[in-house]
Formats: sequence, C-alpha cells, structure tokens
Amino acid sequence: MMNCRNIRLITFDVTNTLLKFRSAPGKQYGEVGALYGILCDNNALGKNFKAHWRKMNVEHPNFGLYTGLGWEHWWKMVVKGTFNDSKINVEDEKLDAVASHLIEVYKTSTCWQQGYGVSGLLSYLRNKGIPMGIISNFDPRLSTTLVNTKLRHYFQFVITSYEIGIEKPNPKIFEEAMHISKLWNLRPQECLHIGDTVMLDYHGARNSSWHGLLVNDKDADHLTTKYPDLDREHLFANLYDVHKHFLENSDEKLRAQTLC
Repeated sequence: MMNCRNIRLITFDVTNTLLKFRSAPGKQYGEVGALYGILCDNNALGKNFKAHWRKMNVEHPNFGLYTGLGWEHWWKMVVKGTFNDSKINVEDEKLDAVASHLIEVYKTSTCWQQGYGVSGLLSYLRNKGIPMGIISNFDPRLSTTLVNTKLRHYFQFVITSYEIGIEKPNPKIFEEAMHISKLWNLRPQECLHIGDTVMLDYHGARNSSWHGLLVNDKDADHLTTKYPDLDREHLFANLYDVHKHFLENSDEKLRAQTLC
C-alpha cells in the first residue's frame, strides 16, 4: 500500500509507461518506406527492427554515445539494417532519406499516443503539488516528443540517458534526478519512480533506495515468478490503476474512514 503523503518527488519512464506506439515499428517503417517507393512486408520489418535494435544496443550502447557513433547515425544504422535485411535492393541515398524521415516522425504524435490513464494521474499529482520528472533511456528528441504529445508541461525536468551520459538502472541517474529537482534536503526514501521494466525501472529505483512501481500489463503470476522480489502490490496494469490506488489510499480517504 502506498500513498503520496511521504513522497516529495515522482519520476516516470516514457516508452510503454507514459507513451505507447500508435502502431508497431514494423508497420510504421513500412508506411514511411512506401512513401519512397520501398515496399516491404511489415512483419519482416518488425522482426528486423527488433534484431537491429538489440544488436546496436550491444555494440553501441546508449545510442552510440560511448562509442562516438552519435544518436542520429545510430538510428540511421538501425533503419538501414532493418530494410536491408528484407532483401531489397535500394540505393543508400534513398534509405538515408527514409531514416531521416523516421527520425523526424518519431518526434510527433503520429507515432506516439498517451497510455491509458496518463493525463488523469499527472493532473492529480500536479494538483497535489508533487514535483515530477522524467528519467528515460532515450535520445535528445524526448523533450520535443513530450511537447508534441502534450505532456511536457507536467514535468519540472527531463533526464535522458544520452544527454546525461548515464543509463538506467545505474543509481547515478537517480541521484542526478534528485540533484536536478532542487528539492531541499531530499532523501531517496522520499522519491518514487514509475516505469514498465523490472530491471531498469523497478530494480533501478529500489537499488537506489527509492520507492518503485511497475506498470506492466503482462500476467502478474508470470512476472512475480520470474522476479521473486517484485512485490505484487507494486505491480499495476496501467497508470489508471496507479491513479485509482493513490486515490483509494489518499490521506483524505484514510481520514474519512477514521471518522466513520
């Protein structure tokens, strides 16, 4: 059980927490490719995208920051690899154009939509006067993406792994959030992070002495079996359920029950 009484700072992950893809990457890549006369099977593109995403994360972590590749070139390599593995014969200049197009379109609400219950929860927390921020393993487009999806105004700060040079679950990124918040005498025990990934978000927060909540719609039994230290009370299907939990355990409701 958790209420906001002793929480002075709440941070959020973005992908699959605040924002979700409007369509799967394979479909989005296919639609943009078609604008340039490149016709591919969307399912194949989806598989190729996942393979190249994993490969690039291993070979050039944090969007190529540590290896000097740079985030834009990193994404261009992902896009080109995704299409080239579909066994198409397309000149490199055209794939460059497709990659640049995709880099731009993924800043917008064409590709992203708010998750279920996002605006309700954020409005509630803002009205409670709780400062909020973003901690995300993301490239520098994130602030623009949040503006375009009508979320940026809720947050006092946005930390991306690329811009700060630290990735979740490293405790230093959570320490940096506390520093950037400028909240006087803030302690880790007064901070809460909400995200969708057990290792990066839930473990990252708790290993930093923060509170952590996991937003993940996968089967709860499967998750708690795979991760025995995941407290089922910290697991929610979406942010609407987090909002409902906060309301049900709010100071106002608790006081009302005491008076009854």
